[in-house]
Amino acid sequence: MSYRAPVRDIAFALDAVAGIDQVAATGAFPDYDADVASAVLDAAGQFSEEVLAPLNRPGDLAGAKYANGAVTAAPGFADAYQQFAAGGWTSLTASVEAGGQALPKALELAAYETVHAANMAFGLCPMLSLASIEALEQVGNEHQKATYLPKLVSGEWTGAMVLTEPHAGSDLGALTATAVPNGDGTYALTGQKIFITWGDHDAADNIVHLVLARLPDAPAGPKGISLFLTPKFAVNADGSLGERNAFRPVGVEHKLGIHASPTCVMSYEGARAELVGQPNQGLAHMFVMMNAARLAVGVEGVGIAERAYQHALAYALERRQGRSVWTGEKDAPIFDHPDVRRMLSVMKAKVAAARAICLSTGVAADLARHAATEEERTAWKGREDLFTPIAKAWSTDVGCEVASLGVQVHGGMGFIEETGAAQYYRDARIAPIYEGTNGIQAMDLVGRKLSMDGGESAKALIAEMKTTLAQIDHLYSGKPVERFATAIEAVEDATLWLLDAKADAARAADVLAGADAYLKLMGDVVGGWMLAKGALAAKAKLDANDGDAAWLQGKLDLYEVYAANVLGHVSSRLAAVGQGGELLQRMTVDALAG
Repeated sequence: MSYRAPVRDIAFALDAVAGIDQVAATGAFPDYDADVASAVLDAAGQFSEEVLAPLNRPGDLAGAKYANGAVTAAPGFADAYQQFAAGGWTSLTASVEAGGQALPKALELAAYETVHAANMAFGLCPMLSLASIEALEQVGNEHQKATYLPKLVSGEWTGAMVLTEPHAGSDLGALTATAVPNGDGTYALTGQKIFITWGDHDAADNIVHLVLARLPDAPAGPKGISLFLTPKFAVNADGSLGERNAFRPVGVEHKLGIHASPTCVMSYEGARAELVGQPNQGLAHMFVMMNAARLAVGVEGVGIAERAYQHALAYALERRQGRSVWTGEKDAPIFDHPDVRRMLSVMKAKVAAARAICLSTGVAADLARHAATEEERTAWKGREDLFTPIAKAWSTDVGCEVASLGVQVHGGMGFIEETGAAQYYRDARIAPIYEGTNGIQAMDLVGRKLSMDGGESAKALIAEMKTTLAQIDHLYSGKPVERFATAIEAVEDATLWLLDAKADAARAADVLAGADAYLKLMGDVVGGWMLAKGALAAKAKLDANDGDAAWLQGKLDLYEVYAANVLGHVSSRLAAVGQGGELLQRMTVDALAG
């Protein structure tokens, strides 16, 4: 089944739910308007459908290849990347000074959903370039901005994020890669790194690595990490490429999914590097890149979920088996079996909720930089910080859940590789792991984001959800409203419980024990809020006879599906938040090993 970019759904989420009009009202994006947004989304959708989607299955089968110290992209990927760069898709949000288009972040996220849905393995390459651009724009020096940004923005060169080491995993404080001064302002970078996405390939002329390493006199732990830039090929004074730098891939990982994305083991052997930002501040600098990537990975979750949903829907409409309980038709499409339609409805509702969460996070990021007053910027920054771990973790969990349901809709045929449903499940599974596991996102949410402003951002969010609850009272009666009210109450209770527990150092284990359940609770309820806002916007359009009535009615129905299947189960999330660290402490090896 071929992919069709859901441009209408994306535009609705961007406009009616995320509220990108607030970004436009700041005046910070003079070249942005509704017509530009429409043109960007249409063009992104067309490119994704026509160029990227056809490469998805062949890329999965062929994979990226390593031989003789070099990595070759899957067949067709290098040419597709050249087309992608020529189309300006790496320049959407970059500054005009660097050759960018200076458009809102939220619009870039919306466009990239189609890229990730069409070909998740491909989308990882420009995704990391975008994160590199953001990091250099914020912490790079003038030489680095002049030398590397224009080429990254144009897509002529790609970027790579280089953190993980074999012994360290997610514990960046345990990194041992070193950078020794050369005496001329540059450094000799030495060490081995693993899990480096698109760390080497043949799709671009140069690859700019942003690497975490330690200076010789650095303190131990995370406070002794610095950020370095090292290109695959040296850049001469006139901008031309010079000699090959002293780092190389020593292999690619053999993975469950995203086979066409080269995940490299890299060896740095005295590679010539430049310090980025301040010494021993590398972790803070890298978080600029990581936060951008985390939100982008959330959009990956949306994209792969949308692709799996479309694939399952097409199969359900084609596959005939049994009698329809609604029409009486014999040998009816399995779409007419209530449980199949239930699964598809839940898939659609969760995709819509995750999409709106991610795009709302993008709008918050734009307003955190460009809102009119310092007070407004601070409030929007709090919303961005609160939403980022939810967008990354909850949306990627949705990607896995929807892809799994997609396999289930196919039945036994879903377990057969040739139908394609299995690939989406395999590809989706990495997203909750990389760019900080979803457990780390939950720890970040309760450990830092929830209380960094005394809980004000969370309390403001709860107040907004209560306002929407009052507004939907005239759209629905009974359970759809009651379940939302109960869900908001659960979030409020859990938030206050965690804030109270965090104030007592002796209850640190209790806080962390409830972190995952709290993030999932927040995602469930914020997702419902997003669909409720969408329902209100759809009803206003229906009342004004403005648009496709059946499609708009679908937005109201999606909220009801979500309220029944997701909001109706939030009590179990709330109970898990308060399970306490003592219970988990009792689950010793002896208890778990049986």
